[in-house]
Amino acid sequence: MSGISTNGSFNWRQFLQRWQEEWMPRPDQEEDGGPGSVVLGRDPAGEAAIVAAEKRLGRRLPPSYREFLAVSDGWYVDQMAGVYRLGGVADIDWFGDPYDMTSVYEGFLDDDPPREAVLLAGMWRRALQLETDSDASYALLDPGDRDEDGEWALYVYQGWGGEFPDRYPSFRAYMEAMYRHFHATRAERSDFVNATTREQDARVERARVLVLRGRYEEAVPLLEEAAEFGRPHSADLLGQIRHFLAPGHSRSYGGLVADRRYLPEVLPVEALGPAREQWRLGGDEHWLGMMAARGAGREAAEAVLGAVRDGTYRYAPAGAWGRAVGEAREAARWGACDAAWRVLRDALPAWEQPGPLLVVPLGLLADPVLGPLVTPERGREVLATPRGGQPGPAPEPVPDLDPPGLAWLAEPEGFRRSFGGAYRCVWVEGIGPERLPELIGEEGAAVSGPVRPSDVARSARRPHEREDEGVELWEDRAVVAVGRADGAWSFAFDGYGLHHMSQLFRSPVADASAGGRAVVVWCEPGQASAGGRPDAFHLSVADGGEELYAFTLWGAEVERSGAIPEALDPDRLFRPGDSGQEGHLRALKALHGELGLSLPRFALTRGRLPTFTTRSWTRAPREGEGFAYLAFHRTRG
Repeated sequence: MSGISTNGSFNWRQFLQRWQEEWMPRPDQEEDGGPGSVVLGRDPAGEAAIVAAEKRLGRRLPPSYREFLAVSDGWYVDQMAGVYRLGGVADIDWFGDPYDMTSVYEGFLDDDPPREAVLLAGMWRRALQLETDSDASYALLDPGDRDEDGEWALYVYQGWGGEFPDRYPSFRAYMEAMYRHFHATRAERSDFVNATTREQDARVERARVLVLRGRYEEAVPLLEEAAEFGRPHSADLLGQIRHFLAPGHSRSYGGLVADRRYLPEVLPVEALGPAREQWRLGGDEHWLGMMAARGAGREAAEAVLGAVRDGTYRYAPAGAWGRAVGEAREAARWGACDAAWRVLRDALPAWEQPGPLLVVPLGLLADPVLGPLVTPERGREVLATPRGGQPGPAPEPVPDLDPPGLAWLAEPEGFRRSFGGAYRCVWVEGIGPERLPELIGEEGAAVSGPVRPSDVARSARRPHEREDEGVELWEDRAVVAVGRADGAWSFAFDGYGLHHMSQLFRSPVADASAGGRAVVVWCEPGQASAGGRPDAFHLSVADGGEELYAFTLWGAEVERSGAIPEALDPDRLFRPGDSGQEGHLRALKALHGELGLSLPRFALTRGRLPTFTTRSWTRAPREGEGFAYLAFHRTRG
């Protein structure tokens, strides 16, 4: 900052002189004139005048405010809305809380309020009022809120805003913030060029190169300060860093939309916000109007928004990076998310900038298959990887996110338990997942594009809504997510719908095994309440269309068939005295050890996978058998 002297103290004279020399009217102001055409300060207040004011007020003023008065007895702050001018020693006086704000803020205090809230509530009656001209705003120094150096906190309250006051730790901190605000409100002027703007622009360029070299942590403070000064491109560069640090949040990239070099990367990311929001003021028209105002064609914006919303958008950059993106998408769309990320990680140094202001592969975040792979940890890995032709050491790779095997299904937070942790799955060995619909799918079934399986399952039509298609009420057709597991297994998984194992259950394992060895597992935790459903666990294995062995556990009862391997014997897996998930966990570990079964946790819980609807998992009731079917309808009273 320009006010820091060589010995580390703050040089008010140098700071205020620079502010004065750089002054220009804001773009919205009518005044003409260049730098220095408006006098911001006053003559210094002498020591005697400062002491006299302190005697009148009954206490010594805080150090930074005292030092300021000794250089300029007041200042023209010139906020766009807020404080316009600060008075001098003859103008300042105790605020006195004329509007009884103390009572208002004391009303916000609970039984154990934080110290900051207590200080704020008491500030109004203690504060020293500094401003002499404002837009119903107040600059208040609080002697009750002071630090170890004797500085008083300064609060700015905008009476017309109805919000809590802004707090600055000292008068100096407030003035430095107002200087940055002065710069930010004039940054759009092409003739606003001075030593400070050149210094900040050099920081932006240095930060830009640091980001490309993987040294983003060094770049952040440079960009944060430049953004406070309103320097061009600083906010866009900082936004890209923050977006990869928190990939799930939507961000806006302002002027980058207008540059056709960046449009293919930026526009889909801009569309993420409106695509995710079902209800918003102005609807799509508001967003499309914003994009048009920034220079994007309406037809292009509409097409991108539609593709992002329906999940058909594909991030497709050029070159070696683009080829890696295609390879990674093919892996991730069948559930191999860790493998997909390794492909992206290895190719990231080959990523090329479409222009100097894009420092990350931003469009990756909008891809419905690859975007979810970018967790905050992986986002930091991207930022720490040198790219765009810049040198630097590679970061330590982020560990894979998918655990081996199936045990994660029994862990407390391992699986999003929509309905008590129940799930069912079919594995088939030696075929691709795209063939599963012909083995166990309903008539005409085919795999969809990658979607959130839970969304599809919850919106699926129920049997009573499909009676016109010949679907019977006793049928239990599942919407399953499909993909590849470790080894040669493909899977079809349902953990999202509200289904219960019943006496009509019919395992699809024989049908599935027409394509190779097949395994079916259905797990349904019981209800602890009296009369609740008991724990249920089913395993069946088949090959060549014939069931080899199976067992179904209902509480303490077990039904068996075939020669069950010792490692999968239900008596060994589910033991008397087990509590919680112990037997379930043994079974899952045994299935992994004996049959090599696994499931990709990340894809099933946070990613996108193709889906299809299976044939019924229940058989038709026999003569004398009954079943219950409940359907709930929402009505408006």
